[in-house]
Amino acid sequence: MAETTTTAVRRETDESTETVQPQSRRRGIIIIVVVLLVVVGAGLWWRSTFSEDTDDAQVNGHLIQISPRIAGQVLKVDVEENQVVNAGDEIAQLDPRDYQVAVENAEAALASAQAAAAAAQVNVPITTINTGSNLSSAASDVSGARASVEQAQQQLQSAQARVAQADANNIKAQADLARYRPLVEKDVISKQQFDAAVAAADAAKAALNDARAAQQGAADGIRVAADREKQAAALYKYAQTGPQQVAAQNAHARQAEAQVKQAQAQLDQARLNLSYTKIVAPVAGIVTRKSVELNQNVSVGQNLLTLVSLEDIWVTANFKETQLEHMTPCQAVTLKVDAYGGRKFSGRVTQIGGATGSMLSLFPPENATGNYVKVVQRIPVRIDFTNLAQEDGDYVLRPGLSVTPEISVKGDKVHNVPGCP
Repeated sequence: MAETTTTAVRRETDESTETVQPQSRRRGIIIIVVVLLVVVGAGLWWRSTFSEDTDDAQVNGHLIQISPRIAGQVLKVDVEENQVVNAGDEIAQLDPRDYQVAVENAEAALASAQAAAAAAQVNVPITTINTGSNLSSAASDVSGARASVEQAQQQLQSAQARVAQADANNIKAQADLARYRPLVEKDVISKQQFDAAVAAADAAKAALNDARAAQQGAADGIRVAADREKQAAALYKYAQTGPQQVAAQNAHARQAEAQVKQAQAQLDQARLNLSYTKIVAPVAGIVTRKSVELNQNVSVGQNLLTLVSLEDIWVTANFKETQLEHMTPCQAVTLKVDAYGGRKFSGRVTQIGGATGSMLSLFPPENATGNYVKVVQRIPVRIDFTNLAQEDGDYVLRPGLSVTPEISVKGDKVHNVPGCP
């Protein structure tokens, strides 16, 4: 009977213990669930309040179309499809022989222009000296010619006086001869006296002719002296154009110098064209859409391949308009790349787009019909990487990859990059 009572007490004690233990477990579970809900709620509140994110984002970069700047035949191709190249690596080479000949011709033209310019420069002082001496000489010639004219005029006056004197002597001698002729016939005078009178008359007549000839010579001398004076005046007038001649020679020298510069520019252009025969990569990237082949004749601007830049890349994230209230440039961004298991990169907000994506589309929406349905619009936001060189030295990012940016809209801004105060 005692054993039965003891067994009953034990059973009542075990049942009460079993009842208390489930209640304690349920209370603990409820507390844990409440704590988790509070933590999750606090995390969601923190995230919604202090950060903004979107899954509508992708990596963008430059797609550089590589084309030749000159025409020619492809001599060598140094790249293959999807090959990674660095800035300055040779992509292809055109036949340089035609452009080497052009460089040689330009060098010869430059040497000729330089020689012509040197000769023109030498002629400037020579022309200056010659024109100065010619002007002085011409002035002296004019003065001498005028003196010659005056001298010829005085000689003419003297000749005229001698003619008058010879004419008077001739008249007297002829008169004496006329008086002596009847006297000799009557033997009043001797034959010798008459012969002397005849000789004197002939001499007077000859002297008159000589004086008249001298007078004519003096008159001709005046004309010659006058012509010389005119010629000297013309030469003096021409010599007075010396400054204009010097200016013309200076202009010729400047023209020669300009031709030297023109020849130098042509040589520089020829050398540039020769350097353009080597087509190099402007930036580091990956070769795609390669269409250039060996021995192909290419023209200026013909697309040879597309180079996908791997250095200057950024993220374009399309945020809802309701997420832009506290978003400003220079805010820190954490970027998760889907292609690499959520690998994270650092960045900053650089620009906030000037219009929504719908307004920038090919056919913007027209809501003037009255059938308006409000749709939350998205604004493109540019995000630049801040430490891509350190984290992405192997160029793992590619334009077009999907990323998830998370912007700290109320946190500290990025200050250690250009453009951020």
